[in-house]
Amino acid sequence: MRHETHYEFDAPAHYGLQRLRLTPKTTQGQTILDWQMSVEGGTRQLEYEDQNHNHITLVSVDEGVEQVVVSCEGEVDTADYAGVIGKHAGHLPLWAFCTNSDKTRPGRAMKALLGEFDSSKARDVGLLHELSAAIRDQVGYVKGATHATTSAEEAMAAGTGVCQDHAHIFLGLARELDVPARYVSGYLMMNDRVDQEASHAWAEAHVEGLGWVGFDISNGISPDERYVRVATGRDYREAAPITGRTQGARDSGLEVRLSVEQQQQ
Repeated sequence: MRHETHYEFDAPAHYGLQRLRLTPKTTQGQTILDWQMSVEGGTRQLEYEDQNHNHITLVSVDEGVEQVVVSCEGEVDTADYAGVIGKHAGHLPLWAFCTNSDKTRPGRAMKALLGEFDSSKARDVGLLHELSAAIRDQVGYVKGATHATTSAEEAMAAGTGVCQDHAHIFLGLARELDVPARYVSGYLMMNDRVDQEASHAWAEAHVEGLGWVGFDISNGISPDERYVRVATGRDYREAAPITGRTQGARDSGLEVRLSVEQQQQ
């Protein structure tokens, strides 16, 4: 697997700090065999684990540069556990994942959909699969229909969105049912190609007796051996691959390339 991100500035940067969530960790269903990261136009300053148990690499942008390139390459062994990750880990209690943010908070359109479900069965994994299917039916996947700042309610009302919107809607409705839920960013290997979509997003809900269970709303399945989990959070902002700020310049372009090849056994 190789992931390469190029981001350009409209002028030479005076100072910048980027938080990278690009290093996956070993969990049920995936084992990290090897993972390397290199940075051009920046300097790695610090590595730590955040409140969501994500591996963070803090990178300072070199003064005067107009482009930063982050390259990751590694090998990950994956298995199909029907999306079941298992028991909770991390520094946040489960109740923290029952609280909605401005990205996930339900409005009239989302609550109308929720009214079709029996809330007394909220903690049943079958109902959560039905909820995932209903979101997919009502919010068509249209690339470019939304942007990073679009809320779940806005996408629901518009009836179009992308994987980020599907995940946010699921999170908002699951939490409305008092089910802990979180956002997942990572990769999905499409079987018919080596060059993949830049990244993918799905949701996980905590189900009694199973622990965390994944729901890829956009594709209507639970994650299998084709998926690599990289980061989790209460919404996109806490699991975004790259966040940060730059002084003296603004982002003017972003290009992400992802190549995934399955190793023959």
